[in-house]
Amino acid sequence: MEYIIGILLLISFVGLAVYAVRGGNLMMGMLIMAIIWTVLPLIGNTFATNPEFIGSYPGITDISVVDAITKVFQSGPEGWGNVLVNVVFGAWFGRVLLQTGIADALIRKAVELGGDKPVIICVLLSTVTTAIFSTLFGAGAVVAIGVIILPILMSLGIPKTLSIGSFMMSVGAGMYLNPVLTGQFLGFFLGEDGKQLITYDDPARLHWAIIGVAVQLLVVIVMCVVTLGKKKTVHAWSASAARKARPGYVPTIALIAPIIPVVLLVVFNVPIILGFTIGSFYALFVCKKLTSFRGACRVLNKDFYDGVVDTAPLVGFLLMIPMFNKAAELCVPYFNALLGNIIPNNTLVISIVFAILAPLGLFRGPFTLFGCGAATLGILKGIGFSTPYLYALMAIPSITMNVSICMTQSWIAWGVSYSKVSTREHLKMTLPYAWLVCIIMQAITYVMFG
Repeated sequence: MEYIIGILLLISFVGLAVYAVRGGNLMMGMLIMAIIWTVLPLIGNTFATNPEFIGSYPGITDISVVDAITKVFQSGPEGWGNVLVNVVFGAWFGRVLLQTGIADALIRKAVELGGDKPVIICVLLSTVTTAIFSTLFGAGAVVAIGVIILPILMSLGIPKTLSIGSFMMSVGAGMYLNPVLTGQFLGFFLGEDGKQLITYDDPARLHWAIIGVAVQLLVVIVMCVVTLGKKKTVHAWSASAARKARPGYVPTIALIAPIIPVVLLVVFNVPIILGFTIGSFYALFVCKKLTSFRGACRVLNKDFYDGVVDTAPLVGFLLMIPMFNKAAELCVPYFNALLGNIIPNNTLVISIVFAILAPLGLFRGPFTLFGCGAATLGILKGIGFSTPYLYALMAIPSITMNVSICMTQSWIAWGVSYSKVSTREHLKMTLPYAWLVCIIMQAITYVMFG
């Protein structure tokens, strides 16, 4: 019976992969999978007759129907509450950076430093974009920054494919450290009691994330230098128009605001929510947005509201993820029975496979947590790999392939349409460099956690 259930679970996994690649609604997909992966193990538990199989998984093969349903559909979403709080505060901080004009001011400073040199400006804007999106999050934020940066890059004569590719991959570079996106990933790693098995401020994870930011940004810079090195001519550029795209005075001391939460966490061990709060009020104060108590209340309410709206489309999906994760725990005995002798219990082999097949993170494939990679993670959890290793293993293609270059990501689709670049041209420019990032980061992950 364990093999029959295992095969049915594997078929459902393939079904999710097809559904995700065809653009199906992932919130509904995760809910359906949670139901299927709850029902099938319960059926298997009822008809299992192998005493060794039953005895090897106490608490799973003998779980009652009521306990299983409670575990999946009640305890799962409830346990994600602490992650949701981090997501909301991070979204609020990001909205503050936009409303105060700090993000715009950083871009203008980079343009002024670069003068009229396309390579330097491209590199500087990529660096600034990475810094901004190490804390800023959301499709609205990407579009708001993109409509400033992309016209500047393209008016310099920088190819449209490089303009959109360098901008989006820079956004992705910042996402390695971004607390909001990290919070979404952490929702996949909850223990039996609903607590996080790995946290944002875990020293090893944080060190790995900083390396990820540096590696992807460095590869973006290489992409800029290599591509522009082949280009012999550039168009004339109206610098004044680009620099004044968003007029408004922002004090120089306000420009450190984006890095305040991370610096407070890394250097002074200040909790990330307090870091977001300090960073937000610092930005509002130095930009003179707190002129009166009533005005401060109005600004606070509006920015919090806008920040929550920015993340609202993701919340439903993310509340389904814990259901699916808990259901996957019920499936562990059956996946082990079917695949335990097929999938190698060797981190080196798994890392090599994920490096070579990294493009499977595209189009909601089996290597992205924003697609059927959630099912892949469920299978790998059953094999027995460590949580830090699995987190890094799955986060790499999810960030570098999915968030940074995939057309199924809302802001990538907007950017490609905005710059009038075809999907083929976009992937031809970015895929080789994104693949290189994945290879490097998988090697680093093996060394750190393997």
